[in-house]
Amino acid sequence: MKIARLEYGLALEGEFDAAEVEPFEAALQEALLTSSGAFLLDLSGLDFMDSSGVNAILRTRALLGREERSLGVICPPGPPRRVLDLVGVSDVLTLFASRDEADDALVPPR
Repeated sequence: MKIARLEYGLALEGEFDAAEVEPFEAALQEALLTSSGAFLLDLSGLDFMDSSGVNAILRTRALLGREERSLGVICPPGPPRRVLDLVGVSDVLTLFASRDEADDALVPPR
């Protein structure tokens, strides 16, 4: 999996499974320390995600919640979105179909 840093979050590409949780959490820690406010996870580049990825996203949501920060998840229709729907967590996440939609909702105008 490739992990790219966004101005206010992370973008993931490839496959998010158990082997990728540790690198994700390391990148997440660094990104959280150097950002504030709403945080975005862009999953639009993922081809595959299993329950390990879902659990990592839920831990991210909990961690941000302790800091009173919101989490937005960019996850258009496709395999990762189906996983989130199947395990029943779509309703507890703030999901967006595109980065533009998330930007409009979470990032205040400059």
